[in-house]
Amino acid sequence: MPRVCTCWGGRVLPLLLVYVCYLLLGATIFQLLEKQAEAQSRNQFQIEKLHFLENYTCLDQRALEQFVQVIMEAWVKGVNPKGNSTNPSNWDFGSSLFFAGTIVTTIGYGNLAPSTEAGQVFCVFYALVGIPLNMVFLNHLGRGLRTYLAFLERWEDPPKRSQLLQLLGLALFLTLGTLVILIFPPMVFSHVEGWNFGEGFYFAFITLSTIGFGDYVVGMDPNKHYISVYRSLAAIWILLGLSWLAFLLSVGPPLLHKCSQLWLLNRGLNLKDKGALGTDGLPRPQKIPISA
Repeated sequence: MPRVCTCWGGRVLPLLLVYVCYLLLGATIFQLLEKQAEAQSRNQFQIEKLHFLENYTCLDQRALEQFVQVIMEAWVKGVNPKGNSTNPSNWDFGSSLFFAGTIVTTIGYGNLAPSTEAGQVFCVFYALVGIPLNMVFLNHLGRGLRTYLAFLERWEDPPKRSQLLQLLGLALFLTLGTLVILIFPPMVFSHVEGWNFGEGFYFAFITLSTIGFGDYVVGMDPNKHYISVYRSLAAIWILLGLSWLAFLLSVGPPLLHKCSQLWLLNRGLNLKDKGALGTDGLPRPQKIPISA
């Protein structure tokens, strides 16, 4: 019982305090940044409605509100009110594959959802199986990527030069992977969707972090003609991106640890023996694994 109290007092309570303070900080900053903009948008919308009623006197306030309600219901069901009935379907195979990917990855943009009872029931059971399956798949894919680290481990050699070569090779591998997964796709999305790079990178981060606000979603503009596999390719990118992030999170801590070890060796310190020197007067080199 005392050990439990010590654990709560020494670890859990400080973390809980930091967690609550972080939430309060985020709430305060978001309120300061977004509340005024929301009020301006709301006022602008009311002004536009009044101008619309002034220009079309055959309509009254009630009829306009009913029409706005119809638009909102269509939007909730995934129907874009812009354009006409010739807009691409949100439930063709490519879009359905993209939607299935957002379910199993728990992104859930919120801009599209099943509207039929059968679809909603199937979505529940599909998520119950798909989410654990996705976690297992990403875990094994991340382990497969870590085989590169095992290749680097076979280079082990006491001299620091070999360890530096390992780090340089790993840094090059991580840089190229980050460019392919996190930098180039936002550039492509920005070009296709007509966004700037900041918006494309914002979409990529919100997607791969599985936050999925739904304010930016690819393949939804009715005025653009997308290739048939566009959203399917986006779904594949999401899976690869999530795997890459899992890989970075698993590699990051041991990589930083090894960098700190090499830095201490260059300063003439040995962490294991805390300063003990070898027979030649130099710090004993030690093997520091990169991967677990």
